Amino acid sequence: MTVLVGYASAHGSTREIAERIGARLAARGVEAETASLEAVGEVGGYDAFVLGSAVHGMAWLPAATGFVHAHRELLAGRPVWIFSVGMPAALRGPWRPMAAREEPRVTEEVLADLGPRDHAMFSGVVAPENLSGAGRAVFRAMGLRYGDYRDWEAVDAFADAVARSLRPVPGRTRAAPNAGKRRS
Repeated sequence: MTVLVGYASAHGSTREIAERIGARLAARGVEAETASLEAVGEVGGYDAFVLGSAVHGMAWLPAATGFVHAHRELLAGRPVWIFSVGMPAALRGPWRPMAAREEPRVTEEVLADLGPRDHAMFSGVVAPENLSGAGRAVFRAMGLRYGDYRDWEAVDAFADAVARSLRPVPGRTRAAPNAGKRRS
């Protein structure tokens, strides 16, 4: 069974999470290829999909939504897991409820009819250079803090759950040559 761990990333945080998931699947005996959704060609050879995107404006990036729309029929017939990378851990105080609204919007607008097996919402890296001048001003006005909010234990737990669900062939001890590798 070969799994595509596909991602759409704006500043690299989502890519690094996807690479971690791909490597974790490979370590669990699942053949996994990690690639930017913009670089993925033929998808018919994949048996399952783990798809992720950065969340900007409470929506997936266009590369991710475009991939899903272009391959909707194929994806509907295969196991699909999704993950989104936003900034819920950076939100504090009265802004915290905004984080809870990100996940339903992604699943309703992008993947509702695909019936993903799971959707994980992870926090990413929030750095000043990744925000516009106005974005930095709003971020400061909201009392938020920059930082790396990725929870690697949660990412590993998600990848482990995917690996368990895929039930690799018994006795397989070695991953494919491209397992866990990234394609540009």
